[in-house]
Amino acid sequence: EAQLVESGGGLVQPGGSLRLSCAASGFNCADYAMAWFRQVPGKEREAVSCISATDSSTYYDSLSEGRFTISRDNAKNTVYLEMNSPNPEDTAVYYCAAGPLILPWAGVWSAVAEYDSWGQGPQVTVSS
Repeated sequence: EAQLVESGGGLVQPGGSLRLSCAASGFNCADYAMAWFRQVPGKEREAVSCISATDSSTYYDSLSEGRFTISRDNAKNTVYLEMNSPNPEDTAVYYCAAGPLILPWAGVWSAVAEYDSWGQGPQVTVSS
């Protein structure tokens, strides 16, 4: 059974840094498009970043690019999201997701419906 378990959420000060981890089990995350999404109450879940399966190309939404970094450790079967210089608008529940490897190349890496497996979603709060 495919499973994604996130960790690393919590409280971070504006301008600080925080790293989220997503440990995969039951499948090899290197064979899938792996992504991070986030959601705040009353709003739709939105894409943050994606890392492709074969060449580890990375993709970011406009608000995250330049501040967040997605990476993958194949030996640990884990995907990370490094959040640098977060601001209060980054406060949300963050979800890790796995989807078919074709998603980035098809230009739909940010589509929630294309992902098959989801983590439980740790809360990230950016506040002083």
